[in-house]
This record gives sequence, C-alpha cells and structure tokens, in this order.
Amino acid sequence: MMDQTPLVMVVDDDRLVLATLCAGLRQAGIEVIEADNGDEAILLARRHKPQLAILDMRMQGKSGMDVARYLAANTHTGFMFLSAFNDSATIEEANRLGALGYLVKPLDVKQIVPAVRAAIAQTASKAALPASASMGRGQRDEQVAIGILMERLRLDYDRALDALRNQARLEGASVEALATSMVEAANRLNSIPR
Repeated sequence: MMDQTPLVMVVDDDRLVLATLCAGLRQAGIEVIEADNGDEAILLARRHKPQLAILDMRMQGKSGMDVARYLAANTHTGFMFLSAFNDSATIEEANRLGALGYLVKPLDVKQIVPAVRAAIAQTASKAALPASASMGRGQRDEQVAIGILMERLRLDYDRALDALRNQARLEGASVEALATSMVEAANRLNSIPR
C-alpha cells in the first residue's frame, strides 16, 4: 500500500498557507497535490486517490467539512483538518467525521510534519478498522507522538511505536500518558518565539 512516496492533498483557500504547507511537506519528502477550494479537492481526490488530505475547515463554497464528508463516504483517503479555530465544538465536529488530526493555524511546518507522517502511517492500517471507529484524544496523541519519533529519530512507524512503548515501560507510565506528555512538550517548544 505504501510502496511509493505517500501522496498528500492539501486544501486551503489561503494561498500563502497553501504554498507554505506544500513547500514544507515536499521538503520533508512527501509528495503533494494542492487545491484552493472544495470542488477542486473532490476532483483531485477522485483522480489521484491521495493517502491523506489536509483540509482547511472553513473555506468559501464547499468547506473542509464538506470535503471530509465526501472522502469518508466515497474514498479510503484519511483526512486531517487545518483551522484557525481551536474551540471544543469545532474539534468535536472534526472527531465525529473521523479526522486523523486537527492542526491549528498559524502553522509550524516542523510540528506538522510528524503529525502528517503519523496520519499517513495510520491510513495504511485504517482499512482494518470499522469505518465508524473514531479516535479519542489519547489515540490521537499516540499517533502524533509516533510521528514525532519517526521524524526526530528517523524511524519507521513500527520502530517508533516500539520506542514509545519501551520508553513508557522505562518510565513506568502508560503509553497514552507518555504520548500526551510528548505532544504537550512539542507544542510548548513550538510555541516559543524564535
């Protein structure tokens, strides 16, 4: 399923955000296609069948939510949301749709790449899960933590998962608790002005 470079579709009606995110993902070795509206995103998804879509939640015309509903009903493409809104109702709606992640603008590509890699790895095994399965915060944090380890330690998914489990065992913590603390630490580090 993942013999080639993963294909990620990025959809945002803000051209600067779109260009910045696409450039950062390409620099990280991820193949990217891009759209600046929901209609174009659906056409690209049909044509190219990306493994993952990163969707701006609120766009003119078809929103990221509309595109996510289409992807969930008609494709095997996993999706994450981008939004300037970090309120619990918006996050709950993203979870209900089956989002693999939720990225808050303004973006830091260094923080996003590990989350994207974790979501890509998860889409490879998602076919084994029931379509209605939705991730809780602990599961999302675990996937993001695995992505962080993949990126920082240059590990593949299975080795990163093993490293996370081994570290949790060494610390006498649950994998979920360690993952949450790693994600919170990464978020704190990424929020420090440069």
